[in-house]
Amino acid sequence: MAESPANDAPYRLLDGVAFGSDVHVGPFTNLYGCSIAAGSRIGPFVEIQRGVTIGERCKIQSHTFICTGVDIGDEVFVGHGVVFINDKRPHAATAEGALQSVDDWELLTTHVERRASIGSGAVILAGVRIGAGAIVGAGAVVTREVPAGATVAGVPARALLSERALGSRRATQ
Repeated sequence: MAESPANDAPYRLLDGVAFGSDVHVGPFTNLYGCSIAAGSRIGPFVEIQRGVTIGERCKIQSHTFICTGVDIGDEVFVGHGVVFINDKRPHAATAEGALQSVDDWELLTTHVERRASIGSGAVILAGVRIGAGAIVGAGAVVTREVPAGATVAGVPARALLSERALGSRRATQ
């Protein structure tokens, strides 16, 4: 792993990032304590937090937020403005009124498997798995597991019928 990306761009915060070969990082990014594997592309205005892993040949589009607890497999596409969440019950303060600390919440991990695609503006809630080759539609809110190869859309995200399934439904009507 390298200590810097393959390209130069202005206004980047790069702190403790492990870069694979030929990783390109756009301007206005905050990357810290994460790992980005070979051949991946990180767009402008992206934040990737500590402990996140990005696989090989991924594309992370602009304005995306990837928080601690996310693991992204190889060849994953993440559209513009996607937000990952790592806590199901976020609060600013404890029941006693003190500002919450790291010890006051449970980190839930999220896994995005190989060749999955996440459409622009999607929100991925804590603790889900998006299966290999799955497609998450633009603007979807993913609240539970997305099976491998499935296509989901909506709020909350639900499976869409495949063209084959639609054809057989039409044939029986």
